[in-house]
Amino acid sequence: MRKSLLALLLVAVGGIAQAAVQLKDDHPQRYTVVKGDTLWGISGRFLKEPWKWPELWHANPQIENPHLIYPGDSLSLVYIDGQPRLVLNRGASRGTIKLSPTVRTTPMADAIPTIPLEAINSFLLSNRIVDSEEQFKGAPYIVAGNAERVVSGAGDRVYGRGAFAEDIPVYGIFRQGKSYVDPDSGEFLGINADDVGTAEIVEREGDIATLQLSRTSQEVRLGDRLFASEERSVNSTFMPSAPASEIDGLIIDVPRGVTQIGQFDVVTLNKGRRDGLQDGNVLAVYKTGETVRDRVTGENVKIPDERSGLLMVFRTYEKLSYGLVLQATRSLAVRDKIRNP
Repeated sequence: MRKSLLALLLVAVGGIAQAAVQLKDDHPQRYTVVKGDTLWGISGRFLKEPWKWPELWHANPQIENPHLIYPGDSLSLVYIDGQPRLVLNRGASRGTIKLSPTVRTTPMADAIPTIPLEAINSFLLSNRIVDSEEQFKGAPYIVAGNAERVVSGAGDRVYGRGAFAEDIPVYGIFRQGKSYVDPDSGEFLGINADDVGTAEIVEREGDIATLQLSRTSQEVRLGDRLFASEERSVNSTFMPSAPASEIDGLIIDVPRGVTQIGQFDVVTLNKGRRDGLQDGNVLAVYKTGETVRDRVTGENVKIPDERSGLLMVFRTYEKLSYGLVLQATRSLAVRDKIRNP
């Protein structure tokens, strides 16, 4: 009887472990990381649900940054207490360590990124959301160009007017883009500020500042707004994870202007930090079902929503977020729904 109870207990424990992390049927026992890999791509080799990657890791607090993965490292799948775990063998004589699920806050240049950085670089470094119209209108602005120029470029001097901080010498130049309103509630969510360039303050006199344009992505115009750099690090090593809270939102925009959304397109979401979203959260995308006419009864019937892709949130604001589409089984579009995976 005791043996039977023990056997049942082992089966139950094994079932829990299996439910926690579902390995792919064709998963490798060992994988060597190469240049160009991403954490999402590697996790997809082992897991049916790549965002559960941290659950494969086994912490080793004695090793500095054990969760970062580098080209040349080897990953070996082992079982600890009946649960699958990955052991990391460092390349280039780094030694053998075990992976840790701790999130890295400062990226390492040679560590592999979580997702393809080339797809999101401009959004990480330049684009930003301004939470309110008052914040945008209250920012300093370009009041004049040198020699009465209406437009200016890199290397030119321009003049700004407004409340410049004494301890901030460099400002980003932005132009008002789209204003976002929640499609369901009508709530104002924020303004997409389009990157124009960067300027350094040379002199100040009252509320007028002389600025040198050090970089421009387009012509600087009168009225463009000046914002200090965002006080947040550019993070390329966030861990894929499911949101801690229930998310039920929408794709409300595609900043690049395309109408059909596919893999590695950036989208704007109507959910942000206040809703519990964090960098690295993975969301499922559902294609909104069409409403069709039932020819038998004459009624209008809504077809069920269809799960059509996955995206990862890589930058959050208070009410909005940017996400990168990682998988798409069909073309996605604005107003498609986003939910927990």
